Amino acid sequence: MKLKEITSTYSPRFPSVVAYMLQSTEYQSKPYLNWLWRTTDFSKVQNRRVLERTSKAKLLEAFLRLGMALEIIAGIVLLILGIITSTVWEWELGIPLIISYPFVWSHLVVIPLELGRILVVEPNERKLVAQSTQLFAKHEAVKIAVAGSYGKTTMKELLNTTIGEGRSVAATVANKNVAIEHAKFAKSLNGKEEVLIIEFGEGAPGDVERFSQTTKPTHAVITGLAPAHLDKYKTIEAAGKDIFYLASFLKGNNVFVNGESEAVRQFIKPNYLTYDSSGVGDWKVSGVKVGIEGLSFNLSSDKLMLNLKSSLIGRHQIGPLSAVAAIAFDLGLSKNQIEKGIAKTCPFEHRMQPYNIGGAWIIDDTYNGNIEGIKAGTQILKELKAKRKIYITPGLVDQGQETERIHLEMGKLIALSSPDLVILMNNSVSSVIKKGLEQNTFKGEVQIVDDPLFFYSNIEHMVAKGDIVLMQNDWTDNYS
Repeated sequence: MKLKEITSTYSPRFPSVVAYMLQSTEYQSKPYLNWLWRTTDFSKVQNRRVLERTSKAKLLEAFLRLGMALEIIAGIVLLILGIITSTVWEWELGIPLIISYPFVWSHLVVIPLELGRILVVEPNERKLVAQSTQLFAKHEAVKIAVAGSYGKTTMKELLNTTIGEGRSVAATVANKNVAIEHAKFAKSLNGKEEVLIIEFGEGAPGDVERFSQTTKPTHAVITGLAPAHLDKYKTIEAAGKDIFYLASFLKGNNVFVNGESEAVRQFIKPNYLTYDSSGVGDWKVSGVKVGIEGLSFNLSSDKLMLNLKSSLIGRHQIGPLSAVAAIAFDLGLSKNQIEKGIAKTCPFEHRMQPYNIGGAWIIDDTYNGNIEGIKAGTQILKELKAKRKIYITPGLVDQGQETERIHLEMGKLIALSSPDLVILMNNSVSSVIKKGLEQNTFKGEVQIVDDPLFFYSNIEHMVAKGDIVLMQNDWTDNYS
């Protein structure tokens, strides 16, 4: 072990680093301890972000600092007593206390977390979820559940924005999509809402079934299936079976499925309504125009023609917008209300979000975390015109046994989009992406970045007028 690695454990910043590691793993003991045990140099832990100083983070950091200080003081006192009394046992205990404090308290911090979870958090959550089951059952609103491996939050917000033009709507907040968040959402309702939109997460097997039984949806939108959370599901088919429980719960009625997601096709049944860039059901798409500042298209059936415009970018958004328009029409919204609602839709933070820096367009898609998002993003990059095209990524996490295959495919997709420069964050998959680029005869330049935090903080100094820069995916520090 190098001297720098040893001293990083005794740095005054160490309690802050431990609090950051806990925060990054969402205060879950097992992933935190796994990260702690494999880390040798704690000076390199906050490589991509810094600690968000929430009240919980500050409390844990204070707990760590106090505990460490008390252990050091106890060790010093024992050493002093050993000198005064000329006894050995004080030395034998005092020195280990002083030396071991970082290791002791970085493990002891787990105890209050686990006790709080077992004694307070879990009982309270069970109570709230039981209450929410009754609240959802009594609520007479149309309940639209949104599930899938990706695109859930975007779809939920599109529905919320559009249907909100003609109906009283309430939707779950941000990407808060687990049982306790559903319970908090139910508690916030006044009972007068006409439409509820509920995002379903799928962190582990059985989640979607539990959420369906609790929230009692009347409609479902399944946004797609891709490798994600494979540490829990093991295979993409297992994740698909879990997600499509939602369709079974509704007996196939009022179920909308993203037909452009290849992995969902094995689960689609004849009575499901599929949506894609050609339309949804009897609604057909025509007159598509796509640019960096948004898209427009016509959506028509034998009943109506809609002229739709949105600030969302990319052809992959046509299908979701078509599904939203069709659902809004079924819920009784007028042509004017649907068109006005779709016109208000715009990119959400870190999800294909374009912004201009000194004449260069940055497309921030850092919240994306699956291969389907890579396909959509690289297609956009290929289609848009620019003086110079730059693609930036750290790769994808949680790909399980599919990691190598997925990242070779990712390299191929990037190569086919023909960027002038590819920038990879240095980690365990960057060499695989580079190999995928080379296998597909990529002609541009490839750079490897060792300090992502510095790079992203200074990106405005690395681009020029006329550039289009696509940033896809995030890679938190708890992944190697």
